Amino acid sequence: MAPTLTRTEFRRWSEAQPRRYERVGGRPVAMSPERATHACITSRVWAALDRAIRTGGLRREALPDGIPVEIDQDTDFEPDAVVNCGPRLPPDAIAATTPVIVLEVLSPATQAIDVGEKLAEYFRVPSIQHYLVVRARRRAVIHHRRPGVELLTRVIT
Repeated sequence: MAPTLTRTEFRRWSEAQPRRYERVGGRPVAMSPERATHACITSRVWAALDRAIRTGGLRREALPDGIPVEIDQDTDFEPDAVVNCGPRLPPDAIAATTPVIVLEVLSPATQAIDVGEKLAEYFRVPSIQHYLVVRARRRAVIHHRRPGVELLTRVIT
């Protein structure tokens, strides 16, 4: 079993690793290697979010994968893309400070986690209003949004 690490210990440890990791319950969890299809979908959705933000003149920033979302003291997820609210993050930022949209592109190895555990965990973050789950094989987006105290879900094909 992997050791329990604080956020600072985890960040220091993960910088020396050849693979990417998330931290769940204080423990490092290896992320699956990305396939070409996954990378293409992720980059296209990020570009669409970025374009919409710039066109709308919004005080938001679309960030590609690599920027963690801090769920609580012991859990940090790394979504495929995130929209952060407010001014642009400083160049040395290592986490989204006010995430409002998170995106996960499903892959066979992580599908159950992305549609189950992460759905509940992401919405523990008060600023998160939208969780987009992209199903590459079925060409669908599952949009979970929090307009108030309940979650509303729709599937877009």
